[in-house]
Amino acid sequence: MAEASRAILVLGGARSGKSAFAEQMVLSSGGAAHYIATGRAWDDEMRDRIAHHQERRGDLWTIHEEPFALTETLKRLDQPGNMILVDCLTLWVTNLMLEEALSVEDAFEPLVKHAANAQAQIVFVSNEVGLGIVPENRMAREFRDHAGRLHQQIAAVATDVYFIAAGLPLKMKG
Repeated sequence: MAEASRAILVLGGARSGKSAFAEQMVLSSGGAAHYIATGRAWDDEMRDRIAHHQERRGDLWTIHEEPFALTETLKRLDQPGNMILVDCLTLWVTNLMLEEALSVEDAFEPLVKHAANAQAQIVFVSNEVGLGIVPENRMAREFRDHAGRLHQQIAAVATDVYFIAAGLPLKMKG
């Protein structure tokens, strides 16, 4: 494990307040705020969610929309003084799963390695999906398992890990 990771992981359920918490963390740092959005607007509901996030963010951020090449985008932005928010890892996993030519697990290692050695501060936001019932179909179970493995790997190299519930942060590491 890297001696001085610059990664923070913020986990929580849907509408838990995790994105707002992470955004405030980045903006209060004083660094150059970069926002990597991994979501894709598949339907009207997702378009509404994306619009809500865009409205809340305002124009304080440099926005990078990147559904697949997350590690490459992080490497391009990796400079001291940059504060990078990745929102979110579970949408990135979804994107990888839906593209037949991409290997989900193979994408994790370079991301985790970069997170462990980055010069920029990276705040990863992700949905904790492993606390509920076992999903009824194979794809949903694979998604839950991929997300759980990625969370463990990022948490292992992160300096801080937070769990957000009802808008309240619980610091789990750091």
